[in-house]
This record gives sequence, C-alpha cells and structure tokens, in this order.
Amino acid sequence: MKILITGTSSGMGLAVAKRFLEKGHEVHGIDLLESKINHPNYHHYICDLRKKEALPEIYGVELFFSNAGSQNTPDDIENNLKSAINATEKYVFQKDIKAVLFNASASARSGFEFPEYVASKAGLVGYMKNVAVRLASYGATANSISFGGVTTKSNEPVMEDEASWKEIMDVTPLKKWVSLEEVADWVYFLLMNNKSMSGQDLLIDNGEYGLNCHFVWPGFKN
Repeated sequence: MKILITGTSSGMGLAVAKRFLEKGHEVHGIDLLESKINHPNYHHYICDLRKKEALPEIYGVELFFSNAGSQNTPDDIENNLKSAINATEKYVFQKDIKAVLFNASASARSGFEFPEYVASKAGLVGYMKNVAVRLASYGATANSISFGGVTTKSNEPVMEDEASWKEIMDVTPLKKWVSLEEVADWVYFLLMNNKSMSGQDLLIDNGEYGLNCHFVWPGFKN
C-alpha cells in the first residue's frame, strides 16, 4: 500500500511511518523538518501544509494519516485544521484511495485544554464526517482517532512533574497513558483492517473521559 503521513519527523507520525515501513508499505511523509528515517521505501517532503500552493505532487495515495499539528500556539487552528483540510482536499479524492484517518484529540469531546487547540480538534472531527460522506462513493472510509494522554516529548512538562503526573493518574482508570507503539497499532488497524466503520471518532484515553474530564498542565487552572 502507498500511505501518505503528515508530521513524520517526530512523535506519533514518526512511529506510524516506521510501523508501515516494517510491514512493507511505501510511505510518503510531509513535514516542516528534515526526516529521521533512512529507508528505501520512505519518501520525504519538506513543506508547510498551510500553503496549498506549496504541497508536493504525490499521486496514487491509497492511505492517508493526517497527523501534523501543534499544541498551545497562536497558530493551532491553522496548523491542526486548515492544514489538514489543504492536504486532504489535494490527495484523497481520487480513485486509489482506500482509507483516511485524522489525528484528533480527546479534548475535542471534553473541551478541556487550550481554547484554540480544542477548537481546531473539534473542527477536525466535524470535517472528518464531511470527508466520510464524500468518500463513500469511492468505497473508502474516513475516521478520526482521539487520544488522551500519549507519551510524547511534547507532553514532558506533565510527565516529568511528579505532582501533575499524580493528579493525572488519579483520574485515569487504567493508570497509564498511550505509548507510541500503541498509537501505531491503532492507526495501522484503522487504516488497514477496518473496512466498515466510517464517519466515526474513536476515543482512546484509558478511560479518563468517561470518569472525569480533568486537564492538568503547569499553571493551568480548571
């Protein structure tokens, strides 16, 4: 399969790209930064997804994971929502497409987090449903996945702060966060194995939302 992934230079995008390469797929990655992957089946493009005219020509995309984004910046809506729209509209509405997955967030449901971030991710879930409707005639699925806490470098401010981490674990039933390996497992399943679910947002948060929505960050007051 030929998969396009945005935001492959670190974190979830990098983990997913490596998983698809391990499984023998052809991976194309778009990021603002240089690639950390050296593999014959990996193709990297340095590009600002906010600029539609700068998007590279990539033909025959079969799978698309819209992952690139930012957290707690003045440009979250541009980076998380508008960039995803730009890439989706360019690459997925064609005969080879099989499945599309958007990286949303548990915050899109709970509303707990930085305002622009929440708005961007909630908008992404709504846009996903629009894409799912339009992709149905292609026989392709479109869904989003909303993780709660994930053990990425960007979350180190709370992971490495003992008091913050205890507060998080106190309201997380499974007493853990999602690892990058689990992220790759979920994304691979939803893009490769799922054939019948479309237009759905899947919440993966170790039970936190169903029990108590509680956002923790140094200096942030609920």
